[in-house]
Amino acid sequence: MTEQNRQLKLVARPDGPVKDSDFELTTAPVPTPGDGQVLVRVQYLSLDPAMRGWMADRASYLPPVALGDVMRAIGIGRVVASSDPKIAVGENVRGLFGAQDYALVPASEAHRVDPALAPLPRFLGALGGSGMTAYFGLLDVGAAKEGDTVVVSGAAGSVGTIVGQIAKVKGCRAVGIAGGPEKCRYLTEELGFDAAIDYKHDDVRAALKAHCPKGIDVYFDNVGGELLDLVLGRIARNARVVICGAISQYDNRDDVRGPANYLALLVQRARMEGFIVFDYAARYREATLAIAGWMAEGRVKAHEEVAEGGLQAFVPTFRRLFRGENTGKLVLKID
Repeated sequence: MTEQNRQLKLVARPDGPVKDSDFELTTAPVPTPGDGQVLVRVQYLSLDPAMRGWMADRASYLPPVALGDVMRAIGIGRVVASSDPKIAVGENVRGLFGAQDYALVPASEAHRVDPALAPLPRFLGALGGSGMTAYFGLLDVGAAKEGDTVVVSGAAGSVGTIVGQIAKVKGCRAVGIAGGPEKCRYLTEELGFDAAIDYKHDDVRAALKAHCPKGIDVYFDNVGGELLDLVLGRIARNARVVICGAISQYDNRDDVRGPANYLALLVQRARMEGFIVFDYAARYREATLAIAGWMAEGRVKAHEEVAEGGLQAFVPTFRRLFRGENTGKLVLKID
């Protein structure tokens, strides 16, 4: 191939919010697949708060992206060359492709998706990592059951929207915490949440008391910080606090703020547990089929915001996550 492969490489560890100068857009020859490999033309990238942690040089569930390497990212694309008989040219696949035009990966790491079933960006959201995170975090880690009161922070985001809707499917009371009246209306009027709390304008402590009169059985935390402390003050006996993320802390220049109100766990005989969705990879099909079935029945809705601009738009689009400017799944169109 004569076309060049544009690659967005991490060249500096971000200090605070991510900056354009933390990355460099370079070009390299388009690679040719060897035995057992496929070449994927990347079409869409998933933008996730967890990527901020991948940029930092600290211990985590994955090693940090090395300086000078292509930025790690989950993507969807089309196979343009294959040296594995199990995957044909023209198939759509999902994988850890990175922020680049072309990804050369083992065929075993390119997972087929069917655009006849849903738009491709949905396989990065409700039928992808966001849906898997919501499903296993709420039902396995949170052990949500009929009659529970479930509260989710970051409720208008890609994971939070699915958490609340699955909670309703399972017969729970769903309360979302989001920023701004428009997002709160979306949660209650479009997605069927029982209540929504606007953390930017409401008295969150008072609102939790009003909307969760019997306490909170499951808290699905995407935010951390002050919100976590406020919710801990309202948890019920034997509550489950699911630590999915802490977007309020990722850009901190100082130490991460931990829960000051953790003694509520002792008083209420509750537990707090973190999880990583990759640990449930063997069961992704279970979750995908369940969510797809609920979507077909109209019980779960999905929304993707597809940003244009390609690799040059990566940084400003990624920063939208930390300003709370997206509703549902944020995807960057590359192709």
